[in-house]
Amino acid sequence: MLILAAWLGFRKIPTTTFDLTRHSVPLDQLVDGGPGKDGIPAILIPKFASAADATFLRDDDRVLGLTAGTEAKAYPIKILNWHEIVNDVIGGKAVVITYCPLCGTGMAFEADVQGQRHTFGVSGLLYQSDLLMYDHQTESLWSQVGMHAVAGPLMGEKLTPIFLEHTSWREWHTAHPSTVVLSTRTGSFRNYDRDPYAGYDESSELFFDTTHVDSRYHPKEWVIGLEIQGVTKAYPFMELRKVSSPLVDHVNGRRVTVCFNAASRSGSVVDDDGKPFPSVTAFWFAWYAFHPDTQVFTAP
Repeated sequence: MLILAAWLGFRKIPTTTFDLTRHSVPLDQLVDGGPGKDGIPAILIPKFASAADATFLRDDDRVLGLTAGTEAKAYPIKILNWHEIVNDVIGGKAVVITYCPLCGTGMAFEADVQGQRHTFGVSGLLYQSDLLMYDHQTESLWSQVGMHAVAGPLMGEKLTPIFLEHTSWREWHTAHPSTVVLSTRTGSFRNYDRDPYAGYDESSELFFDTTHVDSRYHPKEWVIGLEIQGVTKAYPFMELRKVSSPLVDHVNGRRVTVCFNAASRSGSVVDDDGKPFPSVTAFWFAWYAFHPDTQVFTAP
């Protein structure tokens, strides 16, 4: 692979073994996150426990929840903080579950690209303070929030998002009593009871700069972000707390219903048929960094 280490303007492109010859984002906006390639180990063969055996979880612990038919799986944030990516299968379909602690973004995608299953790892690089994944098959770099490959042989290819819930363990377990839970038996020696990002979600400081900044809300204000055919809209939690749920709104001519649960600090968006849109819960700064033209819901 090509090793690039060069100066562009006054910003240094991080040294990397990834081939950046083909790229769709400015190379000087790729940042070395610190741990290096696979320094944060993605989970390739996940193990699961029953809800009854998941005694390491407290009711208010955050989880990412995924369903397919009668199958339900929970992926605790306290594990994802240390791994960021889980390669898994649910409902017979290969999926990849991703979490960026810096952006607060939990997102799931179909793992098939160009008709072939791909598995993903943590590149050690960031774009707009967000996780850059890489696939093991081609070593292309993929933007999590951007949902597409930004460099490498698959540059320009898009990921297909899957509806994922970002909620509390109590809320998820109540709604899905037969759920299984990603086990702490990951093969890595980590203290999953320790939060390596403790205090980060309350601080106004960012570890890494972004190109676009907006001060209307605290940088770590939670928002539900939605995109419909190129039009984006953010629903800040502080605005949703001021109105009754569910909230009926229109985005790009489509009627949507935003469901918000203040107690569990969770929300989702569904269409007129009750089918979920693959929205994302994110910190405000992260959503705005990728969508500077976003519309924003404000309570009347």
